[in-house]
Amino acid sequence: MYKKLITIALGVSYTATIQAQDTLKIKQDTVQISSDTLSHKADTLTIIGVGDIMMGTDYPDSSFLPPNDGATIFPDSIKTILRNADVTFGNLEGTLLDKNKGGKVKTCSNPAICYAFRTPTRYGKYLVDAGFDMMSLANNHSGDFGPVGRQSSMNTLESNGILYAGLQVAPTTIFVRDSTRYGLIAFAPNEGTLDLRRIKEAQEMVRKLADSVDIVIVSFHGGAEGRGAQHVTKKTELFVGENRGNPYDFAHKMIDAGADVILGHGPHVTRSVDLYKDRFIIYSLGNFCTYGRFSLTGEGGVAPIVKVSINRNGEFIKAEVTPIKQTGEGGCQLDQDNKAIKTLQRLLASDFPEVPLSISAAGIIERKTASETVQE
Repeated sequence: MYKKLITIALGVSYTATIQAQDTLKIKQDTVQISSDTLSHKADTLTIIGVGDIMMGTDYPDSSFLPPNDGATIFPDSIKTILRNADVTFGNLEGTLLDKNKGGKVKTCSNPAICYAFRTPTRYGKYLVDAGFDMMSLANNHSGDFGPVGRQSSMNTLESNGILYAGLQVAPTTIFVRDSTRYGLIAFAPNEGTLDLRRIKEAQEMVRKLADSVDIVIVSFHGGAEGRGAQHVTKKTELFVGENRGNPYDFAHKMIDAGADVILGHGPHVTRSVDLYKDRFIIYSLGNFCTYGRFSLTGEGGVAPIVKVSINRNGEFIKAEVTPIKQTGEGGCQLDQDNKAIKTLQRLLASDFPEVPLSISAAGIIERKTASETVQE
């Protein structure tokens, strides 16, 4: 597929202090046009979202790289699914940086719970081959190797035709397919990223992006972490003393500002879906495809691929869940036991019983019928 890159300025501003040692240049927004299908506009638009992606790290040493030098990290069965949408999104958890190419590893106050991820840049080709169009760099690992690592990640994604958002120096991006303009903006509570805790500034950025595109996708990396953090508390969440934001309040207020789809990640477990003003939310997509250095036992090894169908106004039509699992050191594979579907059913019932959504055993998320609502 031929892709053409065009650079424009949207005039989206963000008030932030960037560390003096961070020499990254602030980018203008990039519009990527998939020119194979520019002739018409579809009535139904599809967006695939997945959670954390970390394809292996050669830090602290190469023993944490996957077999076959990563060539089989995304199985063909999963590539087929990821390629079947208008836009496919993931969260790049870590840096794309080659060993001996610089970058100072971050300082960890508690090494027992602090990791640094450095994935070789040659692995970038696996992302585009899998079908990814857009990536979030708004997370706590995009700065693992400082400004050098961030710049290398951006350069590697660009060279593979993948767009990205979420850094103070690269806040938003736009992808055009079938004459539809999709805008991506991403947030996290971490240095160098757009801060999800600064709600009013975040809303203003979303409003400005919405003025320039047809569909606004908001990604956020927030909330507490771990198997005890599956539930949406509707409160400010802390992890090891750090304020990780209030994902519920953030998601709803971004929709108030013009967002159409909200894709969350960060807790390293799956969280519930939600529907607000006819807009779809998933609060965490979990650990999608990782290798080494991740805890993948229990719920940590279960995650959904979510394909959201919306109309041209951004209103929810339905979503389809493909359950995946990771075992051992990691690497995503289809889950015949459908654990991610069962997890989402359980969490929707417990966290949002008032939300008029149902999830079938096959993973189809739809609005409840009138009779289903009355019976409850």
